[in-house]
Amino acid sequence: MNRLRALAPPLLFAAGLIALWYVVTELRLVSSVFLPAPARAFDEIATRFSDGTIWTPLLSTLGRMALGWLVASLVGVALGAAIGLTPLARDLLEPTLGFLRPLPASAMIPVAILFFGLSEHMAIFVIAFGSIWPVLMSSIFGFGAVRVRLREVADMLGMSKFDYLVKIATPSAMPDILAGMRSGLAISLILAVVTEMQASLPGLGRDIFLAQRSFRSAELYAGLVMLGLIGVLINHGLQLVERRLLRWRPGNQ
Repeated sequence: MNRLRALAPPLLFAAGLIALWYVVTELRLVSSVFLPAPARAFDEIATRFSDGTIWTPLLSTLGRMALGWLVASLVGVALGAAIGLTPLARDLLEPTLGFLRPLPASAMIPVAILFFGLSEHMAIFVIAFGSIWPVLMSSIFGFGAVRVRLREVADMLGMSKFDYLVKIATPSAMPDILAGMRSGLAISLILAVVTEMQASLPGLGRDIFLAQRSFRSAELYAGLVMLGLIGVLINHGLQLVERRLLRWRPGNQ
């Protein structure tokens, strides 16, 4: 019952936005060329699912997003552990990271095209580059915040550095790591769509771009609704994983 009560306000708010969308189109405050009725957009989604034309672009976008995010997560956590736990690594890497971090991921698209062309590798590189930063910074903070007393206890018990990393440091930093991974996943979805538009790769991003070019507004808004639903579902899925992995935290039981 508590979860249902928590879901009620956001669901009501979403219903209100759809109702406002319906009113605007019914009163013709905006031309249907630019803003179709909600029913047309939802009918387009239902049609694409029923005839199966949605699966290829949907799975392409999800696969591209997941692979780029996975690369970013693995590299980000590994670098975050090295920088957060090792002063020497921090001194060596922080100046370079301070230079790279402010660079917008979209600014790296021309560089990626030079090296990889208009290919899947280009898209994965851009997605990984953009989504690594929240994972990396959260990991650095999480590993750096491990209490010194825990390190002293590990030394007293004769634990190796690997055992300390796996059994003490990583579980202690896990809340921050998971928060960074959740933010990185949202960024990876955005960049997957951007690279599909730029490189004309199969996916929802290309479908939205082509629909805009040919004024197929129902298809355009159907794609936007699909992206929004994907974002909600993956965020909710990661929240469930986070609650399961962090059952020991108050409020996650």
